[in-house]
Amino acid sequence: MKAEPTRRQVLANGALAAGTAMLGGCGEEAFGAELPGALSGADWQRGHLLRDRRFPAPQGAVEEVDVVIAGGGAAGLAAGWRLADAGFDRFALFELEDHIGGNARSGRNPVSAYPLGAHYLPVPNREAGALRHMLRQFGMMTGEQDGVPVYDPYQLCADLEERLLWRGRWQEGLFPTAGVSAADREQRLAFDRRMDTYRKAVGTDGRPAFAIPMAGSSSDPSFRALDRLNFAQWLDAERFTSPVLRAYLRYCCRDDYGSEPEHVSAWAGIHYFAGRRGWATNGDGDRELTWPEGNGRLVTLMAERIRPHLHPAHSVFRVERDGDGALVDLFDHTARCSRRIRAKAVIMAMPHFVAARVAPGFAAEGAMTYAPWVVANVTVGRHPEGKGVSLAWDNVSTASEALGYVVATHQSEASDGGPTVLTWYLPLSREQPAEARKILMTRSLGEWQAMVRDDLLAMNPDLDGAIERIDVWRWGHAMIRPMPGFLTDTARLGAIAARPPVLFAHSDMSGLSLFEEAHYRGVSAAEAALSHLGHRFESLA
Repeated sequence: MKAEPTRRQVLANGALAAGTAMLGGCGEEAFGAELPGALSGADWQRGHLLRDRRFPAPQGAVEEVDVVIAGGGAAGLAAGWRLADAGFDRFALFELEDHIGGNARSGRNPVSAYPLGAHYLPVPNREAGALRHMLRQFGMMTGEQDGVPVYDPYQLCADLEERLLWRGRWQEGLFPTAGVSAADREQRLAFDRRMDTYRKAVGTDGRPAFAIPMAGSSSDPSFRALDRLNFAQWLDAERFTSPVLRAYLRYCCRDDYGSEPEHVSAWAGIHYFAGRRGWATNGDGDRELTWPEGNGRLVTLMAERIRPHLHPAHSVFRVERDGDGALVDLFDHTARCSRRIRAKAVIMAMPHFVAARVAPGFAAEGAMTYAPWVVANVTVGRHPEGKGVSLAWDNVSTASEALGYVVATHQSEASDGGPTVLTWYLPLSREQPAEARKILMTRSLGEWQAMVRDDLLAMNPDLDGAIERIDVWRWGHAMIRPMPGFLTDTARLGAIAARPPVLFAHSDMSGLSLFEEAHYRGVSAAEAALSHLGHRFESLA
């Protein structure tokens, strides 16, 4: 019997409304008394300073640093962690924001820690050796049994993992179990069989058709040809036409890529299902690692390992070649001055569209586009309830354009019905990214709060009167969109092929905004820098 689908195999039967409809018609007057909360996000003002290159010239003597890491998201922190793990300490990491972590950042209030973005890590594949090495260091992977990894059960998602609001009643799992036609069920099973075939497929080069990290995927032309189509076109060609199936596949594309199936490469759409082969004992391979703060736990642990090397509130705004090395100009937002560093190697661990402006002599612009998101953390005085099965970690409604909410305290023993924090997600995928970013920046806190509150109460009327605070976080460039043609994008391939003194490390190089991809790119860049400097180490990548 086939297991209930996981969070990555979700949602049937149509969303309630278009994104613009959901965003419109919910002004502050519809909300009533404004709740406490904050409207925050990535520092767009510093980002625009970087875009416009409005920084003073460097002052003082040129500093000498062997390795500069520009960017403190998951990839930059992975690069720093790998350098330190190899016994190398002559490096400095500079991050534009006041806090590190990128889209894996987290927050905290008196009730709980909570994610501001990415909130889980699937159990890694066999090919993710560097990531398993780190998880072992962090105590998340506790050992091996007959050579197969064993994970700490307290860091795997607790039961109940998922529930779905379907026709007014909550059910376990994230696919409807009632009221679905035989034809819809058959198409769903046929799609699953097709994905299983791809999951097991091996190319003529001996590599799996789809791997994570994606750099391990086959380059067989028969698989790479999928990148010439968008996912919707591929589904049409394969006659996967069931509205129920197509609604659930739309959810999946929005969940991982922040994009509609029409804007996702067919290769990436299939990779979503065929790339994961989690490697673990006790049947844990298809489970997730998660924490109250989501992937904030991972970036915080990496940061703690390299704390003396971290320099937040610094914008790296120019990187130029200097003989065998590079000159790095950066602006200190605290001291309000610029300075210059001479480095033997630079790791550009920032989104590629930013890297192309900072280091135009090393990075091409490319055709990469980015998906905007809204994340709201809602403090409630009591746990949600509802008809049907009890509260799960991940809670999704088939009647919502949002992607549902996760429960911050699900992993703790505080699940006693008392206060908790619900993290609510909405990718602005209906609009083109530029238009969505305008919406993102022009809506007031009250308008966002009204939309979040209305959506939550539609899912859980029992929360009426229990919502105490809504904090809204906006991501203008949350994640790369893997559009058709991304596998052959010259800017992406150029970043991968780069050699010292300037290297690149970001999930943009994979075209898939996944923690595993960011970690792999950071580790690979760090090892390339170590080789360039003649430092001896045993490769993990």
